Amino acid sequence: MNILTLGNFLGSYLIIGAFLFSMGIYGLLRRRSLIGMLIAAELVLSGASVNFMAFNRFIAPNPAVGQIFTLFIMGIAAAEAAIALSIILAVYRNYRSIDTADIADLEG
Repeated sequence: MNILTLGNFLGSYLIIGAFLFSMGIYGLLRRRSLIGMLIAAELVLSGASVNFMAFNRFIAPNPAVGQIFTLFIMGIAAAEAAIALSIILAVYRNYRSIDTADIADLEG
């Protein structure tokens, strides 16, 4: 059984999830701004959430498993955003920039 043709639209959900995940990875590798990296990390988590919900809808025998994983991902994303924004504010106060090229020395 081909996983891309299972159910009505599982393949399209997986393609959307893979697209979000790959755009997030690309953003993490290519962005120089800390805010851009934060947004890219959120895209990675969103892509994983879409895949969990797609497999939950079409394949999982227990429908609550994918939903619980997605709730954990949302909680992790909220905590990650709060901590990352506080770190970004601290870096901006010290260096007056959030560009990663300008922040060469993060010692002490």
